[in-house]
Amino acid sequence: MTGVQTCALPISILRGSQLWSALLGRAPLVSLGDWAVGAGALVQTVWNHLHGFPDRHGVRDIDIVYFDDRDLSEEAEARAIAGIDRLLGDLGVALDVKNQARVHLWYERRFGKPIPPYSSLEDAIGTWPTTSTAVALAPNLDGSIRVIAPFGLDRKSTRLNSSHVALSRM
Repeated sequence: MTGVQTCALPISILRGSQLWSALLGRAPLVSLGDWAVGAGALVQTVWNHLHGFPDRHGVRDIDIVYFDDRDLSEEAEARAIAGIDRLLGDLGVALDVKNQARVHLWYERRFGKPIPPYSSLEDAIGTWPTTSTAVALAPNLDGSIRVIAPFGLDRKSTRLNSSHVALSRM
């Protein structure tokens, strides 16, 4: 894994998208601490731009992930979800908000196998099912954007994430 990238992702494409422009514009109002937005919606938006599809074509939801290991309760996550819904609920797309620090608490119930707790947001993103969508943007208060891409951003790195496949097959 290559970790946090400085940027090869065409941020200008995302800023040109109505959806992403609104999302990134409101980012300073998000109060989740260490958080990011990404996965399929991010990659799909870039794909749509590059291939002439409408901005939201194939975008079913937006994954908003955060890491807060101070409170792993369902209630704390529900408060975070409600806050994000108040802030971004008018964007016209489903919002999938998850505290990555608590995934290990429900993963076995949902997928049949236990996983160890993640140690960070980057650690969690590195387990997403495909390397091409294991990409997230972490907006900073100063308007800059940290790109989290554990497998890099070039097309050669696109494959199924073997750690996810191994966990799913156990």
